[in-house]
Amino acid sequence: MALTLDEPVPRSHALTVSELTRQVRHLLEVSFLQVYVEGEISGLSRPSSGHWYFSIKDAKAQIRCAMFRSRSQLVRIQPKDGDQVMLRAKVSLYEARGDFQLIVEAIEPAGLGELQRAIEALKHKLKDEGLFNDEHKQALPVLPGRIGVVTSPTGAAIHDILSVLGRRFPGIPVTLYPTAVQGRQAAGEIAAAIELANRHQRCDVLIVGRGGGSLEDLWPFNEERVARAIFASRIPTVSAVGHEVDFTIADFVADWRAPTPSAAAEKLSPNRQDWLDQLTRLEERLILAARRRLTGLRECLGQLRQRLRDPRRQLEDSAQRLDDLDRRLTIALNQQLRRKDQRFCEIRGRLIAQSPQRRIAPAREKARSVAHRLERAMSQRLERAEQRLRHAASSLDLISPLATLGRGYAIVGSDKDTIVRRADQVQAGDRVTAQLANGRLYCRVEKTEAEQPELAFGTPRDSA
Repeated sequence: MALTLDEPVPRSHALTVSELTRQVRHLLEVSFLQVYVEGEISGLSRPSSGHWYFSIKDAKAQIRCAMFRSRSQLVRIQPKDGDQVMLRAKVSLYEARGDFQLIVEAIEPAGLGELQRAIEALKHKLKDEGLFNDEHKQALPVLPGRIGVVTSPTGAAIHDILSVLGRRFPGIPVTLYPTAVQGRQAAGEIAAAIELANRHQRCDVLIVGRGGGSLEDLWPFNEERVARAIFASRIPTVSAVGHEVDFTIADFVADWRAPTPSAAAEKLSPNRQDWLDQLTRLEERLILAARRRLTGLRECLGQLRQRLRDPRRQLEDSAQRLDDLDRRLTIALNQQLRRKDQRFCEIRGRLIAQSPQRRIAPAREKARSVAHRLERAMSQRLERAEQRLRHAASSLDLISPLATLGRGYAIVGSDKDTIVRRADQVQAGDRVTAQLANGRLYCRVEKTEAEQPELAFGTPRDSA
């Protein structure tokens, strides 16, 4: 509902002064978690309480500042009015007076502003390269077998870490890689110690850090060499540099950032009492499960006992069953033997009926009859053939030249192996051969004389 200027403000909308200042303080502290302010100190006051009160100003404005004893004792310099300084502070409101103020956490000479700008430049460079990305973060071990610590052997950090580990889980061994944690050579020693731990590969996790200090004291943990050594580490690393409000580049590159060295030890060491409590609970659950299991087994055993029969009775039943099976087997074998014997007799009778011996005698008699008939037929056929041969020989003899020769004829041949049939085939003085029925005559022709054809079939005449 909108209000006009003439209407009174409802009491439900009104704030008390303390409520308003409290809300404004909360708004400021939430909106500005941490700021860096550079300016000139003015009106510095150091009461006996140890707190410092002063203003920081420039040419156009000034802001009230308060630095409490817990922080002022850590400052290495003694500031005075007129000093140009760099403040790290939280924005707040002093509710009692409604004054806007800064709660200072660290104070350094203004020259350190260059260091802060260098840190921001390196931070942007490494972020662009991906050194801060979550995908490169390694998981920390739940219960490390050995913890490596890269820090000063005389600093408060190693004592805090050992104290926390001894209280929470004293069984975890610790390997210290001693190194300087401030000064020009510190960055090189820290990077070398991280590389050495990775070569040894004896630790499951590394704590890299130191106690609190100024920005200049923490500077080695803001150097690029240390950041790249942490990023290249195959061993998971925990950055534990300074106090909770101190941030270094090592915190962004490490796999996990601890607010303090003690917090790093807390993170890496399980609470011994928690483990003992958990073991106690597991023991109780195991005992309860074992009891339930034993109870179930007892019940199962009881049921099995009820179902279990006397072994002697079971043996007697088995023996009776065996006798019954033996009797049935004997009967079955006898029946099978009778069937086989009957089958054998049937096959033997059929085999005897089909025996070759019974067919051999008729076949032999038939063979003898056939042989006799064959012999008689062959004799008859030979006689007929012999008669035909004699008849053929007689017929052949009638026309045989030998028979003609036997009747006194001769076959005359010339010396040219030709038969002389006419007288004009030879001339006087030629030699001829006369083939007789028995022997040959070698003659010379004295004279030739042609005769009439009819005389050729008359009585043979001698010729010279």
